[in-house]
Amino acid sequence: MPTCRTFGVTLVSCAVRPLCTARWALLAFPIEKLIRMNRTFADTVFRNGRIYTSNPGQPWAACAAVKAGRFIAVGEERDVASLIGEGTATVDLGGRMAMPGIVDIHNHIMMGGQADLYELRFSNADSIPRIAETLHKAASAAAPGAWIVGGQFGNNLLNEMNTAESCALLDAACLGHPVVLRDDTYHNRWASSAALRLAGVQADTPDPTDGEIGRDLKTGTLTGIMIEAASGLVERALAASGHYTAEMDRAAVARSISVLNTYGVTAFIDAASMQPIMAALKGLDDRGELTAWAVCAMPVVEPGFMFGKAGEELFALREQYRGAHVKPDYVKVFLDGVPGAKTAAFHEPYVADPVRGCCFRGATMLTVPDLIRWLGRCEKLGLAAKIHCAGDAAVTQALDAIDVVRSFNGPTHLIHQIAHASYIAPDDIRRFAELGVAADLSPIIWYPTIFLEAHKAAMGEERAQRFWPNRDLKAAGALMAGGSDWPVIPIPDPWQGIEGMVTRQNPTGDFPGKSLWAEQALDLATVVDIYTIDAARAAGLGQSIGSIEVGKSADLIVLDQMIFDIPPDQLADTRVEMTFFEGRKVYERGK
Repeated sequence: MPTCRTFGVTLVSCAVRPLCTARWALLAFPIEKLIRMNRTFADTVFRNGRIYTSNPGQPWAACAAVKAGRFIAVGEERDVASLIGEGTATVDLGGRMAMPGIVDIHNHIMMGGQADLYELRFSNADSIPRIAETLHKAASAAAPGAWIVGGQFGNNLLNEMNTAESCALLDAACLGHPVVLRDDTYHNRWASSAALRLAGVQADTPDPTDGEIGRDLKTGTLTGIMIEAASGLVERALAASGHYTAEMDRAAVARSISVLNTYGVTAFIDAASMQPIMAALKGLDDRGELTAWAVCAMPVVEPGFMFGKAGEELFALREQYRGAHVKPDYVKVFLDGVPGAKTAAFHEPYVADPVRGCCFRGATMLTVPDLIRWLGRCEKLGLAAKIHCAGDAAVTQALDAIDVVRSFNGPTHLIHQIAHASYIAPDDIRRFAELGVAADLSPIIWYPTIFLEAHKAAMGEERAQRFWPNRDLKAAGALMAGGSDWPVIPIPDPWQGIEGMVTRQNPTGDFPGKSLWAEQALDLATVVDIYTIDAARAAGLGQSIGSIEVGKSADLIVLDQMIFDIPPDQLADTRVEMTFFEGRKVYERGK
């Protein structure tokens, strides 16, 4: 008997035996309708586009079809035409470019939302008098006794702020309010005298481990400058005041996700996930309101700027916060500080200064044996590590520790990351690929910035310029991933980072005509992959997201310009027209 191969239907001939009335009815049924009944139709079809897929096996497509949140066809019109049914929504791209959703490998989701919704904002290019003027206006309008929280002052101002005169200017501007201002690294603070009193900080208060309380070099009086772990003293007083409520925390996370979607971000790693952050993400996910994949990196020790459970106590709770889109699969290790404050760990000494003298190289916050123990424990728990390393000596220590763990544990599917892989000893570059370590290229400061000016003052211009060896990492086969470190970067705009990686110049127009280590520039296709499929792999989600191919999550963004057809210095002007998460539109420009 003949059989239809498409549907497996046996076709019985009248010559073989008589057909009953029911069989005659089947034959009389329109064959086109029968085919439609047996076919899987797409929920949504994208047509008439220029779709960059980040899939090397099929780099470009014109159409894509989505069913139940996944791509079921990617190709040309002929590949999707038969998947369009009466209930299929069609998105005519009108020749516009589309690409996979962007993966932000490093941000701080709650802090970004808090900064956007509740805090005083000013530029890191502002002078101290300008900051005082902005603060005075805010203090004049604030409720009596209320805390004022803001940022971000340039960390190049730390020495200038660390004087009795600057402290007096701050206190005069704040009108008696407790004030804490964060620098543009988020590692250091400038606090008013009222805030210091509430934090219990007095003239004879000793420096905390891994931190420093600022004092005037002439008089020894407090200046309000709080370096690294000392920042936690005022941050803890702020937290104890009830300035931020649980409701505000949840609103901040929801706001952050919304902001990320406007820039085309559909997945991220939160780089210091405390319990309230994971609870907020899980709540959004359970309500169907989480419009991005959220990977959580839980701190191994309590950070100086966030408070609550950390390490084993927090790891034990991770399954409680796992959701369809929430993946608590990473840990965060803070191994050193930042170069501008001379708290990053380097092989070569910083420029001599009156406080530290000569030959000061910074220090790491963990010993190699301690880091090895943490990494071994995390691997046993199935957790990958994101290790903050701002100085080249910290990078070396992290790679050494990973090397030792590899020698004991052997190969692993876990991808450890070195965050801010910016200053790297030449001999360490090849080790990223050899050890399977990803370079977390955040924040977006691989072009001339105020950050870099602070580095020059701390390290000397020549060393500071050898910043972000991206081409060398790529040539060595390292896995690289793009991120923002928002709110260290005031807005989580990946397009500024994409342009900066291609041009090695500042896309905002600041520092015109200046390039940073221009020979380390990368081509655009490589950079787009660094922000999509490569970042997805680094986040442990490469099998599910990061490229437009059959079976993967239908995370797709539509752009207002064809980025491969424009001059590189126009990349940062790119705007996202629409963002789709699992095939569902979660953002449309102008709506």
